[in-house]
Amino acid sequence: MIIVYHQNNKIVEIKTEDSNTFVFEKKSIAENLIDIAENFPQDLIIWCNITLKSNVNITNFNRIFHHTKIMASYNLSGDYFISKRIGYVDSSPFINSNKKVNYPTWQMSSDIGGIHSSVLLALKDQIQLDKNFDYFINSIGKLAMPLGLLCYSEPHLIVESSKLQTNFRKNNFILFQFVRQHYKVQWIFLLFLNLVIYEGKVLLFPFLSSFLYRRRNLKQEILDEIEVQSSNTAIEKGTIDVVIPTMGRKKHLYDVLRDLSAQTHLPAKVIIVEQNTDTNSVSELDYLNNEKWPFHIKHIFTHQAGACNARNIALAEVESEWVFLSDDDVRLKADLNEKVLEKVAQYGINCITTSCLQKDEVLRYTKIHQSGIFGSGNSFLKSEFLKEVSFNKSLEFGYGEDTDFGLQLRNIGVDIIYFPELRILHLKAPIGGFRNKFIFPWELEGVSPKPSPTIMYVHSKYFSNLQLLGYKTVLFFKLNKFNVFAFSKFNKQWEISRNWSKKI
Repeated sequence: MIIVYHQNNKIVEIKTEDSNTFVFEKKSIAENLIDIAENFPQDLIIWCNITLKSNVNITNFNRIFHHTKIMASYNLSGDYFISKRIGYVDSSPFINSNKKVNYPTWQMSSDIGGIHSSVLLALKDQIQLDKNFDYFINSIGKLAMPLGLLCYSEPHLIVESSKLQTNFRKNNFILFQFVRQHYKVQWIFLLFLNLVIYEGKVLLFPFLSSFLYRRRNLKQEILDEIEVQSSNTAIEKGTIDVVIPTMGRKKHLYDVLRDLSAQTHLPAKVIIVEQNTDTNSVSELDYLNNEKWPFHIKHIFTHQAGACNARNIALAEVESEWVFLSDDDVRLKADLNEKVLEKVAQYGINCITTSCLQKDEVLRYTKIHQSGIFGSGNSFLKSEFLKEVSFNKSLEFGYGEDTDFGLQLRNIGVDIIYFPELRILHLKAPIGGFRNKFIFPWELEGVSPKPSPTIMYVHSKYFSNLQLLGYKTVLFFKLNKFNVFAFSKFNKQWEISRNWSKKI
């Protein structure tokens, strides 16, 4: 391990693990980091503001950087280097981070952080070595996170009592430059427009100056050769329970159970919550008792409809170390459970989401990465976290319950890693069962809310206000194109949605 102490974008001191002082040249911090990586290609490189030298929590480093594809930092300076206004153009869960837990985000801080030499060496010929160190590490995070670099805000890098009384000045030129170099070009115009609409600011010079820069890109395979093997012990028993809510899909559910029966790593228990709103109905799943199954089946029948309620009922019955949240209209390869546990052990993680595509659907995201979504029908979660999360029944029959559940997980420190090679086939079977269309109270009004109040609820709960406003602008253009005369009506629909979301 190498520790680089710096101040005011200049290196002050470099210490190696054997306490020797590394001789550095008067170059930028980024350039020196590359030099260090070339001299110590197997080492972890830590950067730290010199004022925090006595507060570095070295004992936690092995747990935090438990494999080579991890970049973590912690910001004690107040605002992040990239202005909060980035929320106008970025509606991902990685912006409004919870600083109390290990939280996935590309937003890096120069206060304290670390990255493995192998990552820097892989990037060195493609990443620009910016003189501003904060810009450099934020650029790495934004570019490399979708390609498999796991990036975190990690409070345990430093002892709690330490503070750094430094705040970044709002630099609109840097904000526009960053958006130009790391987002599609249309976001420059949307950023400019949002600032005009919501802040009454016409930042013409930062806007125009951004076109002096070119968009940055990395080769898709740039990190593929870096091997990952976590030192964390993520599996002890390796037992798996499966939860499946179902309604009127007898044949499809049977196929799922047959696929589970063929698993090379069998589940311990399958928990089925069958719903039928007809109060005179009984279970149609006769094969649960008529056939022998190589696992225990816990069957719960209810007349109350709703996937959120059904999943919560099932999750309360989980006893195994891991839970597989499945749908009733999927098909599974025989080695799915086995492959999932292999990846869990390799990456030392607590939650996996798989690809879940329909037949002939093209796989768009081909890299293992930190996912911005959570799939309630294609995810595996360590069950110890179930006591802290649940499916929000306020979102029943609406939209956003998966997003809400995923954000609950992130806010307790559970990252969601997507593995494209773990594939589940989604049949997208027709809706079955005795169902009446659920009528929301806002559907009885003359003007329909936009977006759906359940979506508004989730966005308002988890995202920053600037992210919400940025989403508002994008939604307007999606619904109305460039018809500016529709804004008055849209604004009314937005306010109706906000009012209803507060009642959910």
